[in-house]
Amino acid sequence: MGYKLTYFQIHGRAEPIRLLLLDSGIDFEDYMVSYPDFAPIKPTLPFRQCPAFYDGDLTIVQSNTILRYLARKHSLYGNNDLEALKIDMFNDGVEDLRVAYTNMIYRNYDGKDDFVNKSAPPQLELLESLMKANNGGADDGFAAGKQISFTDFNFYNLLDVFLILSPTLLDKVPALKAYHQRMSARPKIAARQATEAYKQLKVNGNGKQ
Repeated sequence: MGYKLTYFQIHGRAEPIRLLLLDSGIDFEDYMVSYPDFAPIKPTLPFRQCPAFYDGDLTIVQSNTILRYLARKHSLYGNNDLEALKIDMFNDGVEDLRVAYTNMIYRNYDGKDDFVNKSAPPQLELLESLMKANNGGADDGFAAGKQISFTDFNFYNLLDVFLILSPTLLDKVPALKAYHQRMSARPKIAARQATEAYKQLKVNGNGKQ
């Protein structure tokens, strides 16, 4: 039995998982479920929420747990404990910013301008500094070093979402802007994002983006 990813018909929390699988050339079933059709699935899941990832008889939930599981299986978690630590630390920073974004989208969309102009920029600057430190001060490389890791797909997706929110949001963090462009140019990511099916997907469940 192969991999199966179950999530709603949006980007949401599943898009970084999709990107990791696609970029790595890993076959999987991308099952996009409607909200009504999720009702019978919900009671079968540990936290009654998705994304849910199936590896044979194994059911995994929590998006970052799924990313880490796949990273361990497919060599996307660094080459040693120190590299894994840097990856985890960076990803936790990305998670903090994603949670702030999600809270704005679902609970305080009227605060969008404050998020774009006040909340997000200092956090992006911190992540830019950490990315540079992880690459010996250089502006190139990946989020946590010279090798791609699971956090790159999480971080890239968040930056992508931010550019939908505000096309100029990365202008003051040029290393992140260049990083986003490099990730966008990866062939399998570019191919996905060129499809009409991808373009039709909303970012969030409430339609706000």
